Amino acid sequence: MKAEFILSLDQGTSSSRAVIFDRYQQPLGMEQMEFTQYYPTPGWVEHNAEEIWETQITVAKKLLSKLKIKPEQIAAIGIANQRETTVVWDRETGRPIHNAIVWQDRRTADICEFLKEKGLTDYIRKTTGLVIDSYFSATKLYWLLKNIPSAKKLAQEGRLAFGTIDSWILWKLTGGEVHATDASNASRTMLFNISTLSWDEKLLRELDIPKSVLPSVLPSSGLFGYTADGIFDNYKIPISGIAGDQQSALFGQKCFEAGDAKNTYGTGCFMLMNTGKIPVISQSGLLTTIAWKIGDEVNYALEGSVFIAGAAIKWLRDGLKIIDNASESEAIALSVTDNQGVYVVPAFSGLGAPYWDMYARGAILGLTQGVTDKHIVRATLESLAYQTRDILGLMEIDSKIKLKSLKADGGASANGFLMQFQSDILNETVVCPPFPEATAFGAALLAGIAVGFYQMNEIQTVHKGSKLYNPKMANEQREKLYKGWLKAVDRAKLWVADDE
Repeated sequence: MKAEFILSLDQGTSSSRAVIFDRYQQPLGMEQMEFTQYYPTPGWVEHNAEEIWETQITVAKKLLSKLKIKPEQIAAIGIANQRETTVVWDRETGRPIHNAIVWQDRRTADICEFLKEKGLTDYIRKTTGLVIDSYFSATKLYWLLKNIPSAKKLAQEGRLAFGTIDSWILWKLTGGEVHATDASNASRTMLFNISTLSWDEKLLRELDIPKSVLPSVLPSSGLFGYTADGIFDNYKIPISGIAGDQQSALFGQKCFEAGDAKNTYGTGCFMLMNTGKIPVISQSGLLTTIAWKIGDEVNYALEGSVFIAGAAIKWLRDGLKIIDNASESEAIALSVTDNQGVYVVPAFSGLGAPYWDMYARGAILGLTQGVTDKHIVRATLESLAYQTRDILGLMEIDSKIKLKSLKADGGASANGFLMQFQSDILNETVVCPPFPEATAFGAALLAGIAVGFYQMNEIQTVHKGSKLYNPKMANEQREKLYKGWLKAVDRAKLWVADDE
């Protein structure tokens, strides 16, 4: 039976997705399943790694069944994953020693302060392209090795394996045969030298991390291994593409050239600009990261990370309970003519780029008696656009490239109000592809290229049927709104709780 499809596994922060693509790069179907978020104490966020695996394999099998596709019809599997989220498991039992510590988790802020006091800020920026922050995997791994009983002993015995979620899914898919990651995910650990493409010995020593726990680092497009017997019947499907979700979205948006940029509106909000074959070290608080590695060729990117984006809309639904579902936020925002002077700063987990303030907290500012829940919904959506402008301005300075348009994807890119406001506040064209799940598409392309299912020179750089949003706002209004946002951020940064 001829292999005619690519299976893409898109393991996100709040849900696991599976998408099937055909030879014409068209999505044929998608399945999605949410999983539990754990908040043991304020600022801590955890996932059950076993539940992540169960939801991921369940949606994959459900999708194959729904589309009546047999395992032997799958040419390859690609994996895109929530980045930085840290899992440590016992190689002998195959079980995690603790819940996964999620990228949003802030428990290691004090460890980050310790690293700064040791004078490692410049070294880490030059070596890894990152800033010292609890966002990344290194301090999470350090915490697990120090705080979980017997973890250090098991690590010294060579029994423990560390990985970001891609490594965990790969391990499970291969029945424990392969412990590996790709260069894009490795570059998000704060332990990887993005110039030499190797784990950094000095940082491992500083954090007392045994090298034996680390995965092998392979190209983003290439053979990682095969599915084990019993996963998809007894058929061995090659796993041939892996990338962190944001780098995967950059590839899926076909941002192949230096200066191409995309913004993904997911749980967080992430803007990446392809900077080509040479890493650009930001002077503005942005991150330098590996976009992907294909063969021996590495592409780098500048990145700005907004911690809370779609999660803020979820907060409107689950926390404030002023909307019933995310999709209705567009109509609610359009039902009022403006934000009534209200600004929402969704710094629930601190502020990311360009502020990098671990201690900032969320705030609603500008409240008057005329403000309703509708204005708060609108202001929450607007906050995503403001944060994107924060990043784009700095990205243009660092890269010395002026954007002509921004490619948008992720769930919130379907929100017409948000996309128009984004275009207005940037004064740039925003391009939304017809299929918003660019993350899954990128993983499929990387996997397909590796096995010859897709040819790089045949991939069109423009998605047919994309929707364009062009700026309509007067410049005076644009700058007035943005000035109000900057004042609101300053207020949120001033907050210090009694125990901090």
